[in-house]
Amino acid sequence: MQKSKSLRSWLGHLKELNQLAVVDKKVSLEFEIAGIVKKLDGTKAAYFPNVNGYQIPVVAGTATTRRQFADALDITEPQLNEKFLDALEHPIPCKEIPSEAAPVHENIILGEAVDLLGYFPIPIHHEKDSGNYISAGLSIAKDPTSGSQNVSIHRLQVSGKNKLGALILPRHLYSFYKEAEEKGQPLNVAIVIGVDPVTVLASQAIAPLGQDEMEITGALKGRPEPVVKCKTIDVLVPAHAEIVLEGRILPNVREPEGPFGEFPKYYGPRSDKEVIEITAITHRNNPIYQTIVAASYEHLLLGGIPREASLLQALRNTVPTVKDVHLTLGGTCRYHLVIQMKKRNEGEVKNVIMAAFAGHYDVKHVVVVDEDVDIYNLEEVEWAIATRFQAEKDLVVINGALGSKLDPSTDNGVGSKLGFDCTVPLNSEPMEFEKIQIPGMKDLDIELYKNQDVHSIEVASEHFRERD
Repeated sequence: MQKSKSLRSWLGHLKELNQLAVVDKKVSLEFEIAGIVKKLDGTKAAYFPNVNGYQIPVVAGTATTRRQFADALDITEPQLNEKFLDALEHPIPCKEIPSEAAPVHENIILGEAVDLLGYFPIPIHHEKDSGNYISAGLSIAKDPTSGSQNVSIHRLQVSGKNKLGALILPRHLYSFYKEAEEKGQPLNVAIVIGVDPVTVLASQAIAPLGQDEMEITGALKGRPEPVVKCKTIDVLVPAHAEIVLEGRILPNVREPEGPFGEFPKYYGPRSDKEVIEITAITHRNNPIYQTIVAASYEHLLLGGIPREASLLQALRNTVPTVKDVHLTLGGTCRYHLVIQMKKRNEGEVKNVIMAAFAGHYDVKHVVVVDEDVDIYNLEEVEWAIATRFQAEKDLVVINGALGSKLDPSTDNGVGSKLGFDCTVPLNSEPMEFEKIQIPGMKDLDIELYKNQDVHSIEVASEHFRERD
């Protein structure tokens, strides 16, 4: 899987497939890069070699479709969830290599020379963002007690030459930081910028505390991921990354951060957040700066695919006949979940719906369908709602439940959740809910029926002329 060895190998692969747009025109960090990326969203990655005021190029949109993520993993789209589940269950330990063999250590910047905006083209994406944001940085830190590493992505506001404001939600990195802060100590952290889509995807795995997501990267790639120890802190980072910022999250320091455009296509609010002090930078020769535009397909799918795998695993623990799950783009790959299952007992669909809400607090609306409905085709899902659902008996309503605090329709995250049982009743009459079929249609090659013979077209066209 050499195409996923690094960001550079992946961009070379996209270029070969004509899925990379090289924007030669000089572009501004303020809104212009983000606007172009959104215009190309779902079609091509965007590479900007001519950023106003900088020698370093910017890239975004490196994987914006399920097909591209599957391609990066050398699998088909329907295999994504099972592949991710297998990686969670069978991680591969990383392979540490010496500093001199790691491309990311080709250049080192220390101490007073650190100047984030003076060196790196860090964009401003949205109109009311509070400033330049690092949005594709993998934050890697060690558990102060066990020494195990964790990888995650956080929005990082540039608030000084060597300072970042960070939104750190109460998950693994937050737990590490609070343990250090209670002792009055900083927490060392490395911020990795510029990696292949498999590594970014693995960073979003909903893994148990103590599981290093870099080992999930190795499992997804089928080989140990090469890592190197940072120059000034005891953290291991991907050896083929473009840029690494080495620093520490300061104890008992909070400064204003935000607003920032988030995945629901609304702004996350301004408040006092943790502060990261950057003490060193390493980078490859001629580095490439990678950014992710919030609410782009890249952003949504990076959150959605790992969540799907974890939800699939949790739901099968409740009802083993759950076949597949899909977090839809329209639901921001967080809020709307479609579940495909083989129903064997009446009532078990409602158990699955409740398990889905318990599986991840972000899930707000759940639609459960039978095996004959393609959950990746929203026209079919809507058809199932239209013809197999009656609110009187098939609707599950749960009020006062915790959801996403970034959903502005909630009361600080507390709101209602809905479940739709769109499965066929087991006691239905034969043919009552049977989908109509055209025998042999799936095997038809429509190209064989498109007559390209000019003479035949001319003869047929005689039938299309109206006579006076």
